[in-house]
Amino acid sequence: VQLQASGGGLVQAGGSLRLSCAASGRALPSSPIGWFRQGPGKEREFVAAVGGRGGYTYYADPVKGRFAISRDNAKDTVYLQMNNLKPEDTAVYYCGVKSGSYGYFSSRSYDYWGQGTQVTVSS
Repeated sequence: VQLQASGGGLVQAGGSLRLSCAASGRALPSSPIGWFRQGPGKEREFVAAVGGRGGYTYYADPVKGRFAISRDNAKDTVYLQMNNLKPEDTAVYYCGVKSGSYGYFSSRSYDYWGQGTQVTVSS
């Protein structure tokens, strides 16, 4: 399986975007799904994660209160609603399936990364 992130774009600071994550040609795995981002010259960092049934969520401190992750299993899609965007949110955003045991916040726990989606926030 390979996940595909979409919904990125160029937005002014304070604006909103909603990213979507879906599996190419098949149902989304029932495992937890995480969103990560990678800015220029930076390592991939955790943004948010949602449980397999959407019953629990985790957020990185910089996005708490501004971003919301959710999943619609009927539509086989995980969403990341991003509000009050800041220039420091500029990055390529990726989604992955949690299959490893390094915890929710480590990219090493995730597989099946697809092409990310670029989010650019202008000041």
